[in-house]
Amino acid sequence: MTRLEIGLWSFPVLLLLIFLRIPIGVAMFAVGVGGSYLMNGTTLMTFAQLKHLTYGTFSSYSLSIIPLFLLMGQFATIGGLSSSLFKASEAWLGHKRGGVAMSAIAACAGFGAICGSSLATAATMGQVALPELRKYGYSGGLATATLAAGGTLGILIPPSVILVIYAILTEQNIAKLFTAAFIPGLLAAASYMLAIYVYTRITGDGGQARERVPYGERFKVLLSVWPVIAIFTAVIGGIYTGIFTPTEAAAIGAAGTALVAIANRTLTGSALVKAILSTANSTGMIFIIVLGAGLYNSFLAATQLPQELSTFVTTQGYSPWLVLTIVLLLYLVFGCVMDSLSMVLLTVPIFFPVMSGLDFGMGVEDFGLWFGILVLIVVEVGLITPPVGMNLFIINALAPQVTIGETFKGVVPFVAADMLRVIILTLFPGITLGAVWLLY
Repeated sequence: MTRLEIGLWSFPVLLLLIFLRIPIGVAMFAVGVGGSYLMNGTTLMTFAQLKHLTYGTFSSYSLSIIPLFLLMGQFATIGGLSSSLFKASEAWLGHKRGGVAMSAIAACAGFGAICGSSLATAATMGQVALPELRKYGYSGGLATATLAAGGTLGILIPPSVILVIYAILTEQNIAKLFTAAFIPGLLAAASYMLAIYVYTRITGDGGQARERVPYGERFKVLLSVWPVIAIFTAVIGGIYTGIFTPTEAAAIGAAGTALVAIANRTLTGSALVKAILSTANSTGMIFIIVLGAGLYNSFLAATQLPQELSTFVTTQGYSPWLVLTIVLLLYLVFGCVMDSLSMVLLTVPIFFPVMSGLDFGMGVEDFGLWFGILVLIVVEVGLITPPVGMNLFIINALAPQVTIGETFKGVVPFVAADMLRVIILTLFPGITLGAVWLLY
């Protein structure tokens, strides 16, 4: 086989290994080594490259932001910020039909602003909001689906671990990516609330409305979330204004959430150890996948597959919008069987060169930012798309009395809202890029 054919065959082989439940990092590592052997007749060059690749990957200053954002999320959970966010949201929205579910979405958006992880947001808010949703009579499917969908806001509203990975892979500016994600993140939260509003009025499944809370108490409860606002302003505001680098901002955010937990007397010695170990485990998992992806992508570069694919697409005269539609649909399909991080690491090095060679009527940097947000959104949809929507299973584990089928049914309105949002942001790039143009 030619090098190009080896590169083409590597992709279905990799998917087969993933279907066999081999960890994605190990699968990419194995395919990278095996493909290099088929091309060169030896793996010596690959293993010689591995020591340089490992050091070059893990010594990256940009990657240091990941454990810090994960630690910030751990401290935020320990500090009880998730509970404060939900109580404040419930005070303002709980008296409406479907209001408790809307409150859960608003709280997820707030927690996502200081977490950066979808799974952590879903798991944390699920423990806080799920009992309230069941208490007020929401069906099991709507309750679990609401929290699964709300959890996806953890990777869309800045800061976002997935956006950091995308920025590293495509050499984009992290601060500008965070800026570009801000308005789509708010739009996501608003569209989920609208989906709840429409669904509860069509089906009547809105649970009981809470008693209306007086405005005095609403503002009093709102004051309880000032640490979230302060930390988010310090982290994101510092990045936007250039006062901090993203890594410095992540460190300040982690320190800020730790101080909140200390002030609330919830950061005990055992809780601190648990937070550090959990952060280390998550970071290790991510870094193993990053290393496997790095080796696999080096192998693909040697086969010339990304370059040949880009040349083929650009010389066929296909409409750029048709190619973009196909790529986004492929992401939706991959999302049914793969987790978000694996999708980004596996596909972006292949798709980005292809898409960058097409003319969408915008500059190279603007395209990189816009495409990154579109990828993030369709990856987010994958987190709540059966049969392997990770958020669905995390929330379902917290509600064993609800069948996974009920959760699948309940998530349909949220997936529909996501589809509509993807179409809007694709047709109107200015929604994504407007904040970047304004600030930069």
